[in-house]
Amino acid sequence: MFLFLIYPGLCAGAGGVEIFVNQVAYEQNGYKTGIVKTNNPATIHTRFELVEKSSGKVVFNGLLQASQQVKDWSDKDWYAVADFSAFKSPGTYCLVVKLAEKADSSYYFSIQQHALPAIGIPAILQFFQHQRAASPEELGADKHVLLYGSEKRVDLRGGWCDASGDVSKYFSHLAYTNFMLPQQIPMVTWSFINTAEQLPGFIRQAGIEAAFKDEALYGADYLLRSLSDEGYFYMTLFSYFKKDPEERRVVGLLADSKTTSDYQCAWREGAGMAIAALARISTWKKNRDYNSAQYLAGAERAFAHVMVNSLKYADDGKDNIIDDYCALMAASELWLATGRKVYQAEARQRASNLNRRLSADGYFIADDKNRPFWHAADAGLPVISLARYLDMEKNADFRKQALRTIKTAIDYNLKVTAGTANPFGYARQHFSVNGRLKSGFFIPHQNESGWWWQGEDARLASLTAAMIVGGRLVYPSNNEWGVQSQLLKYAFDQVAWILGKNPYGMCMMYGYGHKNVPYMASMYGHGSGKGGISNGITGKDGNADGSGIDFKVEDNGNEWRWSEQWIPHTGWFLQAVTALAPKEK
Repeated sequence: MFLFLIYPGLCAGAGGVEIFVNQVAYEQNGYKTGIVKTNNPATIHTRFELVEKSSGKVVFNGLLQASQQVKDWSDKDWYAVADFSAFKSPGTYCLVVKLAEKADSSYYFSIQQHALPAIGIPAILQFFQHQRAASPEELGADKHVLLYGSEKRVDLRGGWCDASGDVSKYFSHLAYTNFMLPQQIPMVTWSFINTAEQLPGFIRQAGIEAAFKDEALYGADYLLRSLSDEGYFYMTLFSYFKKDPEERRVVGLLADSKTTSDYQCAWREGAGMAIAALARISTWKKNRDYNSAQYLAGAERAFAHVMVNSLKYADDGKDNIIDDYCALMAASELWLATGRKVYQAEARQRASNLNRRLSADGYFIADDKNRPFWHAADAGLPVISLARYLDMEKNADFRKQALRTIKTAIDYNLKVTAGTANPFGYARQHFSVNGRLKSGFFIPHQNESGWWWQGEDARLASLTAAMIVGGRLVYPSNNEWGVQSQLLKYAFDQVAWILGKNPYGMCMMYGYGHKNVPYMASMYGHGSGKGGISNGITGKDGNADGSGIDFKVEDNGNEWRWSEQWIPHTGWFLQAVTALAPKEK
């Protein structure tokens, strides 16, 4: 033990040295690393030290791992991992490295038991309370919002604004792309329900039980209110980015804010996850604007309608992988809620479909040909849907098939992520550009949308949840998370990246850590909310294949790609920290 005269919090020192850490919290017994960035490879036997904040004492030291370059990002930067997983004492610390006779330090960070759920879950609740579309302007306009191309008006009060810069409300969007659709308000609602059921003791002890469950019920109320008399869900309530709330319309949405009357939801367009959320919350026997019987009746009515009409509502008239995992969630939750054979049959069919979509290399095929499944938000949802299905499935043959699918998907994600120099452990993926199969860090900017690419923090969080939830089924272990170490490393790497251990030293959880994106204002009192997760880091702007690396806080109005908060990021981060919480009996 000795004292260093240092200035923690400066983060960058002379000679281009920077030290990146999870700026919010490391789990006491979890995988804990920092990254030291240099202009030249650190010499062999370079030591790092962990310094306690209040005393200034060195409490742990170790050797940096060999420096690596991520050639896809830069041929000038070198990264070395500082692994302090063996240190388990709670407290506040910084990492210090001495190179060329100069000591450089990281930001301060904490190590605590169950730190991620203790900090993250209340923060996420606060964010979604802030995102409620509950201003007088929104409530007044949405009570009688007009359907595009019609004189009919419907009551669509409630729900959450989609992003810190967009007060529209979406079940899903990008429907015209067929393969890129994210799950938005329905997934967030399901996420709140799942966390409430997985961690009832935790949310009770945190003093947020009533508010947390109310947020789930609030989401369910919006889903049921969005169910039409005909049996379909309205997909999008669009603001057109206009200040006048009376300009809002229920629409189908194309590129460049072009709108249509194609607002009926197919499985992949939000219907599957909406049915799943309504079916699941019906078992709570709790009322808000509606009661449990109404939630279940709405879920069953919608399921019957979408079973007949989904292909008609889908833009290309064909099922794809997103329909499979969304319909699987709907059928599984209804099977769990009712025990009815009709839902058992559909769940088994969709689980079998996912198994058949596995490629020889282990990634899923999105279509009926050879398009790889890649997704900027919901990459972990196929595994999550299969795991939820297995909560009900007891037949040994069907279980074996689903477990094989989960294991193959997990093995693939571990393999592709480790397939190149990757000191941050960032989750990689396969995709195709101009008909050529590639693996890379970030989604291709040339894709079916013609314009949409952004940071992928939702994808990272969804894969974190999938790795832990699926891993408990196929790679169990006798530790507090119930999964083997290589899966834990993968999961903690994604969370740490979001919370600041990334090449820009940017904590993407607003109001936490030491370095956040700038505040983004929006209409009706909305804007950036504390606890919300920003889009994050992308491939280099201008690179069609998503290669390189980029993060901008200013870009002539296009900075939203990196800095804007989006509800799928925060909804999936809720599932990541839920998975990394101690599993309750």
